Amino acid sequence: MKLKKLGSSDLMVSEVCLGTMTFGEQNTEAEAHQQLDYALAHGVNFIDTAEMYADGRAEEVVGNALSDRPSRRDAAFVVSKVYPHNASRRGTIAACERSLKRLQTDRIDLYLLHWRGQHPLAETVQAFEALKSSGKIRHWGVSNLDADDMAKLWQVPQGQHVAANQVLYNLGRRGVEWGLLPWLKQHGVATMAYSPIEQARLLRHKGLQ
Repeated sequence: MKLKKLGSSDLMVSEVCLGTMTFGEQNTEAEAHQQLDYALAHGVNFIDTAEMYADGRAEEVVGNALSDRPSRRDAAFVVSKVYPHNASRRGTIAACERSLKRLQTDRIDLYLLHWRGQHPLAETVQAFEALKSSGKIRHWGVSNLDADDMAKLWQVPQGQHVAANQVLYNLGRRGVEWGLLPWLKQHGVATMAYSPIEQARLLRHKGLQ
């Protein structure tokens, strides 16, 4: 598995990221552990979860799997996300503390705003920077922000520290190519594609098989 630098951060991550949206709901804990074992054994060190997934249960499953052996946690790069309704300055910090507890770890490698909500971006960025200063997160980013949102974020104090934007992107959903991807590339912000194979539906396409 190839590794690449995540934007302007110091993170070297696998080009494929293991999503955990189904952990704790569609996948039993045993199945989730099997998937994590397989991914790690094949060079995938990038694991994506969120407080939203299964109401925090996905984070717990990931935490249980990585805590089996300390070397696993050291080898993995964990991404989690804060709900928009929790993304005030105080709320973001509290949400991060809960995620850390569920993940059984002392830091999150990349912490994202799941999508833009009612709280000002400036408040969320303040919280991210405070968490980064305290060592509870290594880097922060966003998810589902379009080019206009990114331009607004860039103008917020310390907003230029954003490491990544995670967006829906695959061969059937290419709208981000028009404005957002060029903006991210120009500003050195990494693009993370979620559902890159449309949750396996693209694998049934004869032309892609």
